[in-house]
Amino acid sequence: MKAVDLREMGDPELRAELQELLRSLMGARVRQATQTLTNHVTLRSLRRDIARVRTVMAERQRAGAAAASAPADDSKESGQ
Repeated sequence: MKAVDLREMGDPELRAELQELLRSLMGARVRQATQTLTNHVTLRSLRRDIARVRTVMAERQRAGAAAASAPADDSKESGQ
């Protein structure tokens, strides 16, 4: 999963994707504990995908906070 694809998703889709990835990670951890996990790279890729989703969500949150704290009147900056 690429960050570009995640940035195209809406907020509800991102939350749903995060929940699905967390469920998959839990399942992979159980399979690892029971020694039925055959591909150990799965854990790493799931953790990285979760980090990507959380990063995109944090970027949006910061962008929203920055937009909310920005002054509404930009006429001073344009010289008018």
